[in-house]
Amino acid sequence: MVMRMKAIYKDEVLKPLTKPDLREGEEVEISIVPMSLSKDFRGALKLPDPNLMEEIAESDELI
Repeated sequence: MVMRMKAIYKDEVLKPLTKPDLREGEEVEISIVPMSLSKDFRGALKLPDPNLMEEIAESDELI
């Protein structure tokens, strides 16, 4: 099962913004994609919609 969710990093802990469907103590692997990814590529790609880069970065097709 693959889950994608947003989280916030605060006090050196990643805190999910939604409740994950996990058992207590379950071990997981995390991939981190900063929400500011589109800023890293500013000027490198010309996209009509500024939010399109975020949609591409969050796409399940890229996993």
